[in-house]
Amino acid sequence: MRKAIGFVVLFLAMLLGCRTPYEPEVPVTELRVLVVEGYLDTEGLKSELKLSRTAPLGAASAFIPELRAKVVLKSAGGQIFPLQEAGVGTYIFEKNIDEKQSYVLEIELGSGERYVSGGLQPIVTPPIIDAGFKRDEEGVEVFVSTQGNANADDFLWTFEETWIFRPRIRTSYIYIPELKNVRDRKDTEQTSLCFKTEPSPGILLETSSRFKDQVVFEKTITEIPKGNERIMERYSILISQKGLASKDVPFWEILKKNTEDIGSIFSPLPSLIGGNIQSLDAAKNPVIGQVSLGVIRQKRIYINQVQVSPWNYLDPKFNDCTIGEEAVLANDYQTIFGNGAVVPTRPLMAGTTIIGYYPSSRRCTDCSLYASKLKPTFWID
Repeated sequence: MRKAIGFVVLFLAMLLGCRTPYEPEVPVTELRVLVVEGYLDTEGLKSELKLSRTAPLGAASAFIPELRAKVVLKSAGGQIFPLQEAGVGTYIFEKNIDEKQSYVLEIELGSGERYVSGGLQPIVTPPIIDAGFKRDEEGVEVFVSTQGNANADDFLWTFEETWIFRPRIRTSYIYIPELKNVRDRKDTEQTSLCFKTEPSPGILLETSSRFKDQVVFEKTITEIPKGNERIMERYSILISQKGLASKDVPFWEILKKNTEDIGSIFSPLPSLIGGNIQSLDAAKNPVIGQVSLGVIRQKRIYINQVQVSPWNYLDPKFNDCTIGEEAVLANDYQTIFGNGAVVPTRPLMAGTTIIGYYPSSRRCTDCSLYASKLKPTFWID
């Protein structure tokens, strides 16, 4: 959602940018709109609320995290559930609450500004019936199936993708400047196995009443083009299914339209996507955002490269990666390997003795330049 609202801000920037050299005097308050976003799970699953400010036009980042805010969820029965700040504008909710009650979210910023949500009625999201993938000529399609009901007709899906990333050339050797010598890498020094993680880039919506018996069958969650990096070895996707109140759907539809149609003069402007958060101050500080409550249903699937073979992943930006034809001998280790840009990859043997190593570039051998070496806690080999 943050990226989607970023598109809206970019759209305004484009409108302003087309009329140079005229430079309108936009009030600072209009450039620092509070953005509130979150779907809080009601059954104890760790979920997040994000608070940020839109940045002035031309800033390096589109959003500035809102820190040191006090955020609480209050039930109609008087119970108070504080959210815990986790840094970078993120506030954590991890409570099992009564889904029969209604709630409001209250926000007090460090500056003293106060905001409140409209009434929030938790949605008991139906379970995911099935999640899987299909291979075709274009690549892989990941899908989900579910069934709506009278209380949960509209759905929002988000997902998080994680996959193994390997460098073009793998090496088990490392040069140690203090020893002026090459040795085998320890497990903590390996650079041949990394993991990439990315959140869903768009907004996926569906209304189940459009289908017979409200069954949403094999809804496409994401498509992976043939030969894409994500299935170079093993890929995982965590799909989150969230039921939406019917009154919340217009907000998401407008935001979805902006992300897909941005740049068109017919795109709705931010003033039309206010959401369910409002200012309690006399100045009525501008705010954009949507907060929902409900049960988040999740399903994780894995896809191995062998399951979609032939895949033939080959990233052209590494096409120049080769192992040198001339080995680096011991006297030249410091000169060639000393600054870390070039690394030893294969040994040169004289009988049973290593007398040198064939070199390659670090950018071709070190996956940590592009991904994380830390194995996710959920990962199953």
